[in-house]
Amino acid sequence: MRCLLACCALALSLLLSGCGLPPPQERTTSQGLEVAETASTPLGKGVDALRRQAGATPDLTGFYALLDAKEAFAARALMARMAQRSLDIQYYIWRGDKTGDLLAHELILAADRGVRVRLLLDDAGTEGLDDTLLALDSHPLIEVRLFNPFTLRWPKPLGYTTDFFRLNRRMHNKSFTADNQATIVGGRNVGNEYFGATDGVLFADLDLLAVGAIVPAVSKDFDRYWASTVSYPVGQIVTRPASLSLQGLRAQGHTLLESAQARDYRDAVTQTPFIQRLVQAQLPMEWVPARLVSDDPAKALGTTQARQLIGTQIRDALGEPEHSLNLVSPYFIPTEEGVQAIAALRDKGVQVRVLTNSAQATDVTVVHAGYAKYRPPLLRHGVELYELRRTAPRYVPDDERQKFALPALGSSGSSLHAKTMAVDGKRVFVGSFNFDPRSAALNTEMGIVVDSPALATQIEQGFATQIPAMAYRVVLDEKEGQLRWHSGVGHPPPVYNTEPDMSLARSLLVWLVGILPVEWLL
Repeated sequence: MRCLLACCALALSLLLSGCGLPPPQERTTSQGLEVAETASTPLGKGVDALRRQAGATPDLTGFYALLDAKEAFAARALMARMAQRSLDIQYYIWRGDKTGDLLAHELILAADRGVRVRLLLDDAGTEGLDDTLLALDSHPLIEVRLFNPFTLRWPKPLGYTTDFFRLNRRMHNKSFTADNQATIVGGRNVGNEYFGATDGVLFADLDLLAVGAIVPAVSKDFDRYWASTVSYPVGQIVTRPASLSLQGLRAQGHTLLESAQARDYRDAVTQTPFIQRLVQAQLPMEWVPARLVSDDPAKALGTTQARQLIGTQIRDALGEPEHSLNLVSPYFIPTEEGVQAIAALRDKGVQVRVLTNSAQATDVTVVHAGYAKYRPPLLRHGVELYELRRTAPRYVPDDERQKFALPALGSSGSSLHAKTMAVDGKRVFVGSFNFDPRSAALNTEMGIVVDSPALATQIEQGFATQIPAMAYRVVLDEKEGQLRWHSGVGHPPPVYNTEPDMSLARSLLVWLVGILPVEWLL
């Protein structure tokens, strides 16, 4: 037995001995196209016509909020179909499921038409995709790179045992840019749960389709990640022979696209008109000043200074709240420093309202544990705290004026995934940044800050109308020192004295994580 254990230990050590990153090799260099180079494309002509029709100056950004999950999928597929020159795509997660495979097929079809495709994925979110990515990369016009990759391909998690502090830092950015004329930035990754295509947990999320001044900034930001020393060509990391050819992947995609299981998403693409309306200069967009906020990719190496981090950028772009702060975050861990900052705002009379996931709605229980201990101090300082219920009545806007209402939360099995913040009814952040220590200090993040009273007001109205019906209002009974969860529906609405739908096992996990010194990891 001792001999067997020794042999197993030796085998494991040999397996893990090569887990460090290989030395950088010479790579192809490329940059995003200049806007002038794509001005004559259908997207370029449509954007120019929209700008002139709105009387917008070149320094403004036009945006359209993508709230519906299938519409968000269709936007990406249609942009891929409309592109004539380039597609630059950056994601934290790309699933090898129905919607992921459908979008991968759209990339092949675009490249077959002569579109240059650059696909940059965080390697932690590419589980099981090695063959697919190698096949994509074999196309002459598609190049795939992996950010901060695992050199041990299977089982990937073992890589953490030898290189934890490097692999613990991930690229959480999300952007989809076509012809350097239109981009989608927001909270969604690529996978069934983000596009409403699963019977399990569905993420309620928010993206912005943007055109105009912000797009070249997103393109340049993609370039610096693409050229980063921690972005590796997939062929340098996945060195075994591929078991799937490009032709095989193309055939699989075509079969899936024509299948019954893809009918809903095939119909969503054909029946979603807004890309055509964009090209025809008929899409209603708000034209406003906008600013890209994004971490330097060097954050993945731990070499970025605090003043350069995205948290500081968001604070500078949004400004100090004077009247109201409305925050939506699925993974909300304010930390002691954050609680003190919120307390200072409350002392100045600023209304602070927060929506996050309840224990029953979250998909990451340990993050809920990191958040739970901050509820009492937040409530003592007068914060209005809401926790999304997993099953709640679906919210439907009353009229067109509420087109910028928060995502359609409340479908069966929903979990909040949108990340947005509105300040003073004037400015709004939408992006990938979770208000937690991981987003602040470990993962790279990005987003857009828009000077949009319309969107900011809709978020404020959401806290007054839809959110109370879909979430628990958490309050603190000062007399007894106990938390109470007020449901927004029922006759009368029930009040819970213990956390709803919290099992004993999960309660113990929340308690244990809450006392361990792991907040910096969450």
